Amino acid sequence: MSRIVSFRGLLASGAQKRIALETIRGEKGYRIVKFEMFSYTPGIGTAAEHLIKIYKVEQTAVDGTVNFSDNTLLGSGFLPVKTSEFTQNDIVVFDNEIFNQNIYVTHSDIGGNSVPCNFYIELEQRDLALDEATVATLKDIRNND
Repeated sequence: MSRIVSFRGLLASGAQKRIALETIRGEKGYRIVKFEMFSYTPGIGTAAEHLIKIYKVEQTAVDGTVNFSDNTLLGSGFLPVKTSEFTQNDIVVFDNEIFNQNIYVTHSDIGGNSVPCNFYIELEQRDLALDEATVATLKDIRNND
């Protein structure tokens, strides 16, 4: 049986937030079912270009690049605010990824204005069998596909 758990927050540019999910035995598995971003100053303020990324591991630095070859990346979203070059936001989530450890959300205002941004994440939580929990834990620890 599965249930939906949600997390929301406001991140400053250059910030990282840990979302605590790990359990002692790793018996709870998660996958992202919804990821949304919303401007801190909708319709007003300085132009901003928000980049929020979700990772399986803590990041040593918060940057403004997206690499889909990075197997620790779970999702990424780009939200331009008041810019003529971009007209829509883009969100990509690798929803087939099952994880049972903490995840990390990073934010960078790549427009250079250091404006914060809101995020909202829904995770589907389900019980994992012992073998599934072991595989998910080892995969997260080793950061391998």
